[in-house]
Amino acid sequence: MGATYCRAESESGDHVEDPSEDALFMLIDDLNDSDNTFVVIQPDEDDPAWFTSVAVLDEGGYEVVRRDSIRGDHEVGTEAGIDRIARDLMIWMAARYVPGRPTPRNRNF
Repeated sequence: MGATYCRAESESGDHVEDPSEDALFMLIDDLNDSDNTFVVIQPDEDDPAWFTSVAVLDEGGYEVVRRDSIRGDHEVGTEAGIDRIARDLMIWMAARYVPGRPTPRNRNF
């Protein structure tokens, strides 16, 4: 088994190491407005350089937070579609730096 790069964990304690898009979809789909209101995804290290979270909104939909201290990015938005959230987070996380994982590169063709 290889190294764990990141971990997704919900308020209820459910967690997935190196989550796939499908695993993120299931974690978000299990959220509710009483005892499992958020999920956090971040590198599996003591002082992570980035994180993202998804939280249930009272009025429906989800708040999505993306923060990357290396790049100085901090985005907060809302979204209703779980499939879109899971896909967008996978794309965003793929561009983040994680110690021990090869650095993402831009390729110009």
